[in-house]
Amino acid sequence: MSKEKTRYSDAELAEFKELIEGKLVEARKDLELLNSSISHDNNGTDDTAPTFKVLEDGSDTLSREENSALAARQEKFISHLEAALIRIENKTYGVCRQTGKLISKERLRIVPHATLSIEAKRMQ
Repeated sequence: MSKEKTRYSDAELAEFKELIEGKLVEARKDLELLNSSISHDNNGTDDTAPTFKVLEDGSDTLSREENSALAARQEKFISHLEAALIRIENKTYGVCRQTGKLISKERLRIVPHATLSIEAKRMQ
């Protein structure tokens, strides 16, 4: 009778930590770009025709709203990745919170902050 692995090895956890840290760097850069585009209110339309300015203002508002929504999603993604790093430190990373079984490496490489196995996700 083979005993099923209940956690990933330290070497495997180190590999996932490196992957997540890389994704965090990218995600923080993306968030910084989004935030700077949100805070940059003026796109240089002050000296153009008033009708063009009105059209620009409308598209700017939509763009700011879209960027704000994207920034909120990015912040959530970053917090999920940071939580995954804590699970790595606690050596609980990659364990499905519902079944207690290991989440497949393939899934974790695609969704490194996953806390549910595909099996558990399908049961939702």
